[in-house]
Amino acid sequence: MPRRYIDLSVPLETGIASDPPMMLPEIEYMDHQQTAEQVMMFFPGLRREDLPGGEGWAIERLQIATHNGTHVDAPYHYHSTMNKGERAMTIDEVPLEWCYGNGVKFDFREVPDGHVVTPLEIEAELARIGHTLQPLDIVVVNTSAGEAYGRDDYLMKGCGFGRDATNYLTSKGVRMVGTDAWSWDAPFGYTAQEYAKTGDASIIWEGHRAGMDQGYCQIEKMTNLDQLPDTGFTVSAFPFKIKAASAGFTRAVAIIEE
Repeated sequence: MPRRYIDLSVPLETGIASDPPMMLPEIEYMDHQQTAEQVMMFFPGLRREDLPGGEGWAIERLQIATHNGTHVDAPYHYHSTMNKGERAMTIDEVPLEWCYGNGVKFDFREVPDGHVVTPLEIEAELARIGHTLQPLDIVVVNTSAGEAYGRDDYLMKGCGFGRDATNYLTSKGVRMVGTDAWSWDAPFGYTAQEYAKTGDASIIWEGHRAGMDQGYCQIEKMTNLDQLPDTGFTVSAFPFKIKAASAGFTRAVAIIEE
């Protein structure tokens, strides 16, 4: 049976608005001419003119955080504990079966930026698409941030999921969720405005903090979610295995059997 693959990952790049300024990645590109000396160091007596075109290899040096680019967050990112008191799993401990499964897409592009999604809104979306959540379904959320990636307003785009909404999903057996926004939670700028009004600290990062109740993972900074059907696709999002880390980079992909 033929398959169609949809890339759900943004490229890691510099010079665009993809993270807060203090968290932006840096990439040093070294081309074939710059690295010829490196090759020659391995082979005493080798001259540059002995190399094809005088060229070495292309290589890049990165200064990045584990949360740059499209990545999977581990429960350890949200808090030191999960499952009501257990030690939280780091990214190298996440079960692989969480990272590959049937995909379900919520379309919340028309929801206002900064809105915090509730369980009732999830149920309404499930009714619209005619789906009943199953254990290990991977739920991805298409928000208004999807088309804004790289723009100056990206960090303020998209809705977020509150603690109650996240717990609703995990209560159904969902262990991996995803979003095309910078965060699974509402943009910090909107949460800061609400916190200034209420002084209620429980609203800060509340979707992430749901991992304290039930451990789960989330894929952040996805792309091309608008190209997915509501259901009928598989998501593959295995994270890079970094010892004891809070997140790992992923090449998230949707697979559609045709």
